Amino acid sequence: MNEITRRDEVSLAGAALRGAPWKAAAIGGGAVAAAGFGVGLITGGGDLSWALGLGVALFTLIAAIGAVAKPHEGDRVTRQARQWGLRHPWRFALMPAGLAAVLDYPVQLIFDGEGVFGAGFDALWHGLLVYVIAGILTLTVKGRAVTR
Repeated sequence: MNEITRRDEVSLAGAALRGAPWKAAAIGGGAVAAAGFGVGLITGGGDLSWALGLGVALFTLIAAIGAVAKPHEGDRVTRQARQWGLRHPWRFALMPAGLAAVLDYPVQLIFDGEGVFGAGFDALWHGLLVYVIAGILTLTVKGRAVTR
């Protein structure tokens, strides 16, 4: 029986993300959030919650794709987890999506002013978008990476 539990899948996705380029993800997400807010100020909008939500989404996407982009680097556990992520891109994408929703919830709650349920809905919506994009990008990386 080769079935693994949902708990094991979460552990594998977390192990794959262990080797993610977190510094590059933070710089990329922060730069996009700052640029988005700056462009919004110049054009007259300047929605801070939107800009920060975009930064959080990009942060998690960079981390997710960076984690599986080089499946043969890192220690044995990380390599196996990355290869599992490439073989199961939609299951792997659940972890970055959940991370995006969890990180985006306080941003929406504090800066958006829609209340607890509105912030939760926005955070879940952003998590769903990260899920779809991370799944598609992981499928793309899967086609380019050679798994052993």
